[in-house]
Amino acid sequence: MIQIHRRFVLKQAVAVGVASVVSTASATSSNSIAGKRKFTMDLTGGAIGVRAGQVDTINLANKFGFESVAPDAGYLASLDNSGRGELAALMKDKGVVWGAAGLPVEFRKDEDTFRSGLQRLPALAKAMELAGVTRVGTWLKPYHPDLTYVANFRQHARRLRECVKVLGDHGQRFGMEYVGPKTLWASERHSFIHTMAETKDLIAEIGQDNVGFILDSWHWYTAHETVDDLRTLSNKDVVACDLNDAPAGFGIDQQIDNQRKLPSATGVIDMKSFLGVLVEIGYDGPIRSEPFNAKLNAMENDEACAATAAAMKKAFALVGG
Repeated sequence: MIQIHRRFVLKQAVAVGVASVVSTASATSSNSIAGKRKFTMDLTGGAIGVRAGQVDTINLANKFGFESVAPDAGYLASLDNSGRGELAALMKDKGVVWGAAGLPVEFRKDEDTFRSGLQRLPALAKAMELAGVTRVGTWLKPYHPDLTYVANFRQHARRLRECVKVLGDHGQRFGMEYVGPKTLWASERHSFIHTMAETKDLIAEIGQDNVGFILDSWHWYTAHETVDDLRTLSNKDVVACDLNDAPAGFGIDQQIDNQRKLPSATGVIDMKSFLGVLVEIGYDGPIRSEPFNAKLNAMENDEACAATAAAMKKAFALVGG
């Protein structure tokens, strides 16, 4: 799940040039991927305990064989035309494209906090557009201490619809990640969305054509979902994807959300079937790992990247690359 933390007066000719460079890099990366897969092996540093800025993350991605990186909207907003051009050139040189950015709006708290973030969103979305970013996502908290399911559903639909409209104005698709573990959604008075079917309901209620899923093998597994559930989706429905395994020795409903494993570490989650469907539907976005693993988080950046890359390559090999 993606964490929250993380000007149009500029000449359009430069913006088009940057987008063209990024598009060319994307095509080059896609053509170089082995086998049938179209998705990229993505480096999202914060998800594996890597502490690095945008440029360092791009260099780490190249060093360890990642094909895309998560954009930092705040960093991109700090760049001028020249800085964007240099960043695009660096990405092309390193053979790296953009993955998915986190939604830079806190929509889970009070209305004033939400409105404050929403006011900043157009400038950040524009900065991402100028840099060639086309995917943005967030996660859905599967409970609320006070709001009933219906009240929480209405609030999510209203607030996220406003965000989605802004993102759509800047050419961005928006994905939502449901959170599956029963140990989490049953931990507060009012449970909330924690399955694919419920997320489809929210997508329909938002009612915009640029809204879809962030899939996670962990949440797919803990929600007791199947390959047939995955096959109800198309490439257009999937904005980003997370790949994680689960510790052995626990029932599905006993799994703890912040105690995961790197892909294919235990074989508890059927990576081959999960990834196989993504190949079938032609999914062409980023796949990153987010194991919330204390041992991994304690590693130095290079060590964490190497371990994650090795695990993801092992999982990708199950579907031919």
